Amino acid sequence: MSSERPQRPQRPDGRDRPEKPGGVPVGRRVFLGTLGAGTLGVLAAPALQRGFESFLGGAAERDPTGLTGLLPNGGGFRYYSVTSSVPHKDADTYRLGVDGLVDRPATYTLADLKAMPQTRMVRDVQCVTGWRVPGTPFEGVRLSRLLDAAGVRASAGAVRFTCFDGAYTESLTLEQARRPDVLVALRMQDKDIGHSHGGPVRLYVAPMYFYKSAKWLSGITVTEHVRPGYWEERGYDIDAWVGRSNGRDDEPTT
Repeated sequence: MSSERPQRPQRPDGRDRPEKPGGVPVGRRVFLGTLGAGTLGVLAAPALQRGFESFLGGAAERDPTGLTGLLPNGGGFRYYSVTSSVPHKDADTYRLGVDGLVDRPATYTLADLKAMPQTRMVRDVQCVTGWRVPGTPFEGVRLSRLLDAAGVRASAGAVRFTCFDGAYTESLTLEQARRPDVLVALRMQDKDIGHSHGGPVRLYVAPMYFYKSAKWLSGITVTEHVRPGYWEERGYDIDAWVGRSNGRDDEPTT
């Protein structure tokens, strides 16, 4: 669903920055402020709406955390890839590996995961950039169940997630990963998770901002310490609790 994108601008420290129209880089604080102020104009004037949608579309090419989910209709999702293409997986080709600091490494097929007890929850999906999709159902296997089946060793303290797009990664502390509201999700909005939504299997971390819910999940590795994931390496908070994390790198978390 993604296409080739131009080189993203970088800050002096090497991290990526979004661009404003015309190709001039802006900092995240300014960019998010512009986004918040622009929302009212989008709702007020069709001409401004078209211009703002164009601005959002360009920004989404450079910030796949969910910016363009903020649409004038109040809401749905826009999904992205941080790579130029993502291979498709289905019931025949999908595999999820569990390894690292465990006594019983395992590989699961899609059928294996579907055969396990499923947990359904309905929560608001919240993006760190401000948009929200209320009352979104997710269903899948509790991550804690897979960790228990693997036999986590005493030296473990974190879990790292890898994805079959070849680029995206995430991490949680072991305590966070064992929460009952963290799923290896197979269904979203009461449908099997499609490819563009990160399927057939994605992570769902209900109490955190949506960038922690890694798409196209392919690996669960138990580690000793947390390693920053894809977005954390670009300035977002490692602990992304909704309402307690700002996800920004230009001011401290309070």
